[in-house]
Amino acid sequence: MRKLGGAETVQSRQSLFPIPQQRRFRSSLLAWYNRHARDLPWRASRDPYRVWLSEIMLQQTRVAAVLEHYKEFLRRFPTVQRLATAREASVLAAWSGLGYYRRARMMHAAAKVVMREHGGEFPVTAEGLLTLPGIGRYTAAAIASIAFGEPVAVVDGNVERVLQRLSGKRLAGEELWTAAGDLLDAKRSGDFNQAMMELGATVCTPRAPACLTCPVIELCATRGELAATAKSVPQRKREIHYALNHRNGDGRNGEVFLVQRARDASLMASMWELPELVSGNGTAKPLFTLRHSITVTDYTVRVWHTDALPHKDGKWTPVERIEKVALTGLARKILRKAELL
Repeated sequence: MRKLGGAETVQSRQSLFPIPQQRRFRSSLLAWYNRHARDLPWRASRDPYRVWLSEIMLQQTRVAAVLEHYKEFLRRFPTVQRLATAREASVLAAWSGLGYYRRARMMHAAAKVVMREHGGEFPVTAEGLLTLPGIGRYTAAAIASIAFGEPVAVVDGNVERVLQRLSGKRLAGEELWTAAGDLLDAKRSGDFNQAMMELGATVCTPRAPACLTCPVIELCATRGELAATAKSVPQRKREIHYALNHRNGDGRNGEVFLVQRARDASLMASMWELPELVSGNGTAKPLFTLRHSITVTDYTVRVWHTDALPHKDGKWTPVERIEKVALTGLARKILRKAELL
């Protein structure tokens, strides 16, 4: 029997890493983490709400991009109760700029479940956490180990890379979770899991790993990058056009014309953005151009001013209120470039 990434109750198989190697790895990694762990705001507390928030924000998002959003989100929603009772539009506005807005919607839904079904307390095991909306195997294990000390291992992209290089094998699926569980330090599971992720993020990086500073280099099979097995997906290029209409309104800084995405849109549903144009037209005046990337597409974004409103269903929004509006990341970037944010 195996729990989520944890140790087996019966030693019925041959471990990928011999017992002496496991012990040396744990000791070396944790000693390194004690000295070199980054001072990140979510590491100042074992509060499951804060751990959960940080783990969701850090999914597919760099630490540097999360720092200010994390602090601002906690200022607006300091407890799971405050988050559960907030309007969805307010939650999306606080999330604006982080992208992948489904994460924010699932957090909002999970907060309501915690309040309604668990009396405001998070489940204390990975198995229990898996019942909450938006929490998968990795997130459940991370929260359970960091907040509650459950001896359960995590596997994310950083941990996967460390395990593959350490073993010299292209591990996948359950092999990764088994290997992570074998190495796990059960007495310091939360610190160990964070140390594994820290090692992958700062030393055992995707390209040009800093092997000479690695605390476990003597135990590593590759001491560098594994040979590539597939070509990376090439970036696609696309040009898109948006209208930025700004007028003097009742407020001090005027108003901006925004439109709302459909509630059933597959991406960024109900978020607010600038009206998209088919292309610049004869009456439009070019304002500026910027670059924007989403996954494998690089966008050249051309922004125009038009005298005629390019979308009949939009609305004028006071500039003073824009920070509280659930804007798409691209709309926020355009408005910053225009110095309206």
